[in-house]
Amino acid sequence: MHTKCCKQLSCLWVTLQSLIFVIYTQENLIGTLLAIFGNLLVSISVSIQKQSHVTLAGNKDPKQYYYTKSWWSGLMLMVLGEGALFVSYAFAPLSLIAPLNAVSVICSKLNAEHYNIPILVFVERYILTFLGCVLTAGGTYLFVTFGPNSHEKLNAENIVKHVIGWPFLLYLLLGIITFCLVLYFYKQRDANYLVLILLLVALLGSVTVITVKAVSGMIVLSILGPLQLSYPIFYVMFICMVATIVFQASFLAQASHLYDSSLIACVNYIFCTTFAIVAGAIFYQEFYHEDVLHICMFLLGCTICFLGVFLITKNKRKLKGFEPYVTMDMVKGIPTIHNKGWAVQPDYNGSFSYGALENNDSVASVPLPGDQELSISPSPVSPYQPSELKKD
Repeated sequence: MHTKCCKQLSCLWVTLQSLIFVIYTQENLIGTLLAIFGNLLVSISVSIQKQSHVTLAGNKDPKQYYYTKSWWSGLMLMVLGEGALFVSYAFAPLSLIAPLNAVSVICSKLNAEHYNIPILVFVERYILTFLGCVLTAGGTYLFVTFGPNSHEKLNAENIVKHVIGWPFLLYLLLGIITFCLVLYFYKQRDANYLVLILLLVALLGSVTVITVKAVSGMIVLSILGPLQLSYPIFYVMFICMVATIVFQASFLAQASHLYDSSLIACVNYIFCTTFAIVAGAIFYQEFYHEDVLHICMFLLGCTICFLGVFLITKNKRKLKGFEPYVTMDMVKGIPTIHNKGWAVQPDYNGSFSYGALENNDSVASVPLPGDQELSISPSPVSPYQPSELKKD
C-alpha cells in the first residue's frame, strides 16, 4: 500500500513538472496572462474589501469586518492575485510585466466610480476616463506585441553574474546616491513634495522587481529539476525583496496622508514602471538582442499607457468644500447657517420639527420646564435694534 502511494505521488510530481515545463517554454504568453489575471483579481479584491468597510462604517467595533464573509473573500482574492503576479515574473521579462499594472488602475477606477452604470452613460458622462481606457488598452497591445522576447533561465549562477556585473553595480551606486539625496531633502529640509516621496518609492521598487523576478524564477526552476534554494544568493534576494517592500509601503502610506489617491496612483505608476523597465534592461539585459524598431514601438506603447492612466486618474469629481457661516436674524432672533447666502435647513411648513428655522404661519407655544413658555411668531418681537447691540 505504501509503495503504491509513493508511485502515485511520483507520477503526480512528474506530471506537474511536465506541465510547468510546457508552460515555461511558452515564455511571454503565460507570464502576460498571469500578470493580467493577477491585476484583475487584486483590483476586484480591493473593491470587495472596501465595500465591506463601507457597509460597517457606523459600527462601533472597528474590527467587525473581520467577521464578514465579503472581507475574507476579498483577502483570498488578493492573495491569489498577488500570487499570480509573483509567478508571472518567472515566465516573462520584467519590462513586460511592470507596465501591465495599468490593468489594475483601469479596473479600480471602474469599480470605484462607475459601478452599475450603463456603457453609454459611462461614455457620455466620463469621456476622459473612457478615452484613457482606450489609450491604455492600445498602449498595452503595443508594448506586449513589441516587448522583449529574450528570457533566460534564472539559476543561481546567472543571477550572481548579473549582480557582480559593472552595469548593475553602476546603476546601484547611482541609485543609492540619488536615494540618499532625496531622503535628505525629504526628512531634513521638510520637502514633502509628492514627486520626491514617489521617487523614493520608485527607487526602492526598481530593486524590488529585480529581487522578485530572481526569487520567483529560482523557485520555478527548483520545481522543474535543479534545486536553487540551497544557494545563498536566493536568501539574499529574498531578504532584499522583503525589506524594500516594507519601506515602499511606509513611504506610500506617508504620501497617502498628504495627497489625493488618484494623483498618487498616476505618478506612482509612471515612476515605478519607468524605473522597472530601466532595471530590467540593465540587470537582466532584456533589450540586448532587440532591434531599434521593436524598442521604439515598445516605448511608444508605454508612453500611450502613461497618457491613458493620466486621463483615467485626472477625471475625478472635485467635491465642493462646504464653508458654513452663522448669522443672526435680528428680527426673528433665530440663528441660521448659510452657505453662499442660502439657508441649509428647509422650512418645516407649519409643523414644528428639528432643523426648522422659519415659519410663515403662526406657531403655537412650546411648553418648557418650570411652566415657562417660549413663543415664536413671524412678527418682530425683539425690543432691540441691530444698531443697539454691542459690537466686538
